[in-house]
Amino acid sequence: MFGTAPSAQQLRDWDDQHVWHPFAPMQAYREEAAPIIESGEGFELIDVEGRRYLDGISSLWCNVHGHRVPEIDDAVRQQLDRVSHTTLLGLSSPPSIELAARLVEVVPEGLNHVFYSDSGSTAVEVALKMAFQYHKQTNHKQTTRPAKGPRNLFATVGGAYHGDTIGSVSVGSIELFHRLYGELLFQTISVPSPVALRRPAGETADGYLQKCFDEVERIVREHADRLAAFILEPLVQGAAGILVHPPGYLKHVRDVTRQYNIPLIADEVAVGFGRTGTLFACEQEQVQPDFLCLAKGLSGGYLPLAATLTTDEIFEAFLGDSAAGRTFFHGHTFTGNPLGCAAGLASLKLFQERDLLRNISRNSECLSRMLKPLQVHPHVAEVRQQGIMVGIELVQDRETLTPFPAARRTGHQVTLAARRRGLILRPLGDVVVLMPAPAMPEHQIQQLCETAIDCIEEVTERRAG
Repeated sequence: MFGTAPSAQQLRDWDDQHVWHPFAPMQAYREEAAPIIESGEGFELIDVEGRRYLDGISSLWCNVHGHRVPEIDDAVRQQLDRVSHTTLLGLSSPPSIELAARLVEVVPEGLNHVFYSDSGSTAVEVALKMAFQYHKQTNHKQTTRPAKGPRNLFATVGGAYHGDTIGSVSVGSIELFHRLYGELLFQTISVPSPVALRRPAGETADGYLQKCFDEVERIVREHADRLAAFILEPLVQGAAGILVHPPGYLKHVRDVTRQYNIPLIADEVAVGFGRTGTLFACEQEQVQPDFLCLAKGLSGGYLPLAATLTTDEIFEAFLGDSAAGRTFFHGHTFTGNPLGCAAGLASLKLFQERDLLRNISRNSECLSRMLKPLQVHPHVAEVRQQGIMVGIELVQDRETLTPFPAARRTGHQVTLAARRRGLILRPLGDVVVLMPAPAMPEHQIQQLCETAIDCIEEVTERRAG
């Protein structure tokens, strides 16, 4: 069985027979013969039949510097020559220590402690459990009123996505997830998403935005005695459809939560590492959260690695004699994996050496320029952009915002058209997402935009059925 390498057809057969793909309607997946990626080079992916594709979603929003980057490859190889994995449970390792120190240097001030995990969802789970346990282990008077019960309520933003484990689904607001898994979830309370396109019929954009700002204060004030934390994705709600928040919203949430002494969890799993234009999205409104969740680009997109950073105040609530039971009871076998941390260190070094934020700024301008024709396209409701994160919302009628029938899978049809043209895209429903790697050169950004526009034209010119 392990003699000769399997053929492309054998791989296809095994894939269909044995691999259950995430977020994939498997019957349709089998019928569509998706590319089987064998290798990568720069910002392209190469399948088992030799076809090349521009990686237009940076391998699900995580690749930063491209594929087969010599500096990151070398860092991982050098670590392999030492040890591939030990554990952080009772031990430590040089890469995990150094990466923690380097992260503390570049994140918003005050986040001095790093807890490693392995994915964005687990980074959020860690923050939720830490916030809950922090309140149980402190006797501080956290609000202007005495607590009426346990602090086990989390505030979140409508439409939020924070991952797929039970805690992260609970604090998310994806209606489908709550309908399917509602009986497994814990209680949360949501404020409306402040994106004007999502306002109810009959409300003006300005009136709706003010209502959203007011709702943050009302919800926090009314539930302050029970709130363990407020969690949000700074600046952009990614999986909700690249919903870009209005300027000042993030700072408003921080100001209100600080007023009522409610910890703020900033989920920068998707928006971190330059994608919004600054290294971390919180920087743009000078916000210092109590928890910062990182993953995806943390290792340059190379290996599963996540981190939850927090403040001295939170950390010190977990100190004490071992008999006191103030330990944070959470961990993963591969927590702080040395290979992932080595990749993360090399990635951070490249950010500095290559002035990657300047490249991101250029690419952001290029995306805006190239996608401008879509702003008046009859089947585009909105082109939403923050930095190099882009969501193009497709509709049947731009004037009435009538959506395409769900069964048509219009966004998915765009991705199939893109594959035929040598481009990898993945939509969020009927929102076509462009998420180039931060280091992608401008000429490939132009190629990405031109091809995406061609695909949208091809798919939307047909009559909805």
